[in-house]
Amino acid sequence: MRTVKDDSATGATGADAADAGRVGVAGLDRVPPDRALPDRVPLVGLIRNPRSHRNKGQPPEMDGHPNVLTQSPRSHAALREVLKGYAARGIDYLAVDGGDGTVRDVLTCGEDLFGDAWPTLIILPKGKTNALTVDLGLPNRWSLPEALVAAEAGGRVIRRPLRVTPRNGEGRPVLGFFLGAGAFTLGTEAGQEAHRLGAFNSFAVGLIILWTIVQILFGRASNPWRACTPMQLIDVDTGRTLPHSRHGQPGERFFMVATMFEKFPLGVRPFGPNPPAGLKIGLIDWPLRRLIALLPTVLLGLFPGFVARNGAHRVPVRAVEMEMGGKFIIDGEAYDPGSYLLDEGPALSFVVP
Repeated sequence: MRTVKDDSATGATGADAADAGRVGVAGLDRVPPDRALPDRVPLVGLIRNPRSHRNKGQPPEMDGHPNVLTQSPRSHAALREVLKGYAARGIDYLAVDGGDGTVRDVLTCGEDLFGDAWPTLIILPKGKTNALTVDLGLPNRWSLPEALVAAEAGGRVIRRPLRVTPRNGEGRPVLGFFLGAGAFTLGTEAGQEAHRLGAFNSFAVGLIILWTIVQILFGRASNPWRACTPMQLIDVDTGRTLPHSRHGQPGERFFMVATMFEKFPLGVRPFGPNPPAGLKIGLIDWPLRRLIALLPTVLLGLFPGFVARNGAHRVPVRAVEMEMGGKFIIDGEAYDPGSYLLDEGPALSFVVP
C-alpha cells in the first residue's frame, strides 16, 4: 500500500492529507455499518465517466480522499495520458467508474502501458449496460468503499478480456469482453432504443432478445433482421474454418458472438450450464425459423442435436482469424469491416465481494 501526500502530479481530484479523515466524503455512506475501510487506504487511480447513466449529476466516489486519484478524460488520447500517469505513480488499484464501454476503453488504452502487469481492477457499474458486473458477481450498486473493504478481505477473481487486433498492422488492439456481428449489430441498435425508452441492464437485454426473435420469426425475406453478413472465421490452431452447416452460404453467417463471460445477464446460459473458461464463439449460419423458435431453449442451456444440425454452433477456441464483411460490435461500440485476429488478452485480477 502507498500513502499519497501530494496528488498534484496527475491533476487528480483530491484534498490535502489533513482532510483524509473528514466525514462526508462521497461514497463512504455505502460501507456496511459492521465493516470499515482499512486504516491505510491503498493508492487508487479512478477513471470516471461522468456521462455514464448513474454518474450524471453525482459527485465522484470518495471525492476528497487523498489516496483516490480521480480523472475524467474526454478522449482516448487523454485517457492514455492519465493511465500513463497512474502507472508511473504505481497505483495499487485501478477503478473504472462507468459501464461496459468505459471498461473497454480503459483496457484498450492501457494495453501497451501495463502489458501483463495490470494493477488489480475495481469495477463500479454505473452504465446503461453492465454485463461484466453479472459475470463478476458484483452487486448492481457496488461502491468504491465497499470494493476497498472487499479487497482488504482478499476478494479476487481472474478474468481475461478478448482482444481484437487489426491484421494490417494499423490501429491498436481493442480489449473487451463481448463481441457480436451479423444480426447482433441490429440488436445493439435496438438496445440503444430500449435505453432511450428507459430500459437498462438485464431488463433491456430481455427486451432485445424478445424483439430480435419476433423480427426474425415473422419478418419477410427482405427484412434486414433476416439478412446474413459475409465473414470468414478460421481457427488459428487448426487452420480450418469454424463449423458451418449445409444451410446458407459458406462465406456468410447470420449471427456471431464471441465472449469471455462465464455468467450472463438474466441467468441465460447460451454456452451451457457449465461454460468453459476462455474464448467461446456462438454462431448461427442461416435464420431458419424452426431454429430461431428454439433459441429460448438454447438460452436456457440446452443444445440438442437438432439445433447443431440446423446451423447453430458453440465453439471454444484459443484464437480466430476474422475476415469481416460488415461492422461488428465490441461492448457496445461499432468497428469497421476488415481482417482481424481475435484471441485472449492478459489475465486481469478483479475485486469481488
